[in-house]
Amino acid sequence: MNWFHFNRLKNARPNQGLVVAVPYVWLLVLFLVPFIIVLKISFAEQAIAIPPYTPLYTVDGDMNRINLLISYQNYTDIFYDFFGSLKHMFTGGRGDNIYLLTYWLSIKTALSTTVICLLLGYPIAYAISRAPESWRNGLLLAIMLPFWTSFLLRVYAWMSLLGHNGIINNYLLKWGIIGTPIDMFYNAFSLNLVMVYAYLPFMVLPLYTQLVKLDNRLLEAAADLGAHPIKAFLTITLPLSKTGIIAGSMLVFIPAVGEFVIPELVGGPENLMIGKVLWQAFFDQNNWPLASAVAVIMVLLLVIPIALFHRYETREIEEGANRA
Repeated sequence: MNWFHFNRLKNARPNQGLVVAVPYVWLLVLFLVPFIIVLKISFAEQAIAIPPYTPLYTVDGDMNRINLLISYQNYTDIFYDFFGSLKHMFTGGRGDNIYLLTYWLSIKTALSTTVICLLLGYPIAYAISRAPESWRNGLLLAIMLPFWTSFLLRVYAWMSLLGHNGIINNYLLKWGIIGTPIDMFYNAFSLNLVMVYAYLPFMVLPLYTQLVKLDNRLLEAAADLGAHPIKAFLTITLPLSKTGIIAGSMLVFIPAVGEFVIPELVGGPENLMIGKVLWQAFFDQNNWPLASAVAVIMVLLLVIPIALFHRYETREIEEGANRA
């Protein structure tokens, strides 16, 4: 909790303080405590025991001392040949370090998913926000309708559409458009397509929430002053929707990085992501310490940029309050 939020909490009335404190207690219980447990396990070693890792300390009763048994081997394995692996990845190779490769593939896939969702979601959100008010609820319902169906069933539906012997290929062959089936499944194309389909609503809704509040009089004033619609969009609409863009991008990017089901079912072996590596380390190899170390690094890669952005946003709020 930063100083700005601490002051707000301290100066709030009892009921207000309780409302503000609830999210922080929620984060403490459901994020910080589990993260500390995983962090602790990451410094242990694999063992044939229940639980399957060594303790971090032992108590020597004879010498009246505590012996620490902290191991950094898991992190050493993850960052093995760091610069050599980076060179391989940026030159199109795979390298020998599977962990760095999966970090790279996960971030790259999540980033591409976020960019595509933004490019598709912004026009959709803009169109809904500018639609007649009586239409908006129906259009938003159409965006939310897929969530009424099981996520797993929706992924399986895409598998039946994109498969080598799927619905799309069968119809294209039947109509004589293609001579041989198109390879649309179990590759990067199917992975990105299904990821965008799954996460597009998470981009549309924050954007809509921000765009629907936009004052149309600003655009009318820009038009009266001779601004072209494109210039008015770039100088008024886009800057005022920055909060929605950032919120939607975070809602898409963060879960997309750790996605497991979609890469497993439609991604193929060439699109290995961090969720699959965690699954294999936890359940196939029964190596909880290594899996915990992989998870800790992934969390830090996500939390640090979010914390920096939050600090920047808080600074802007404080500067705005001081100017007021």
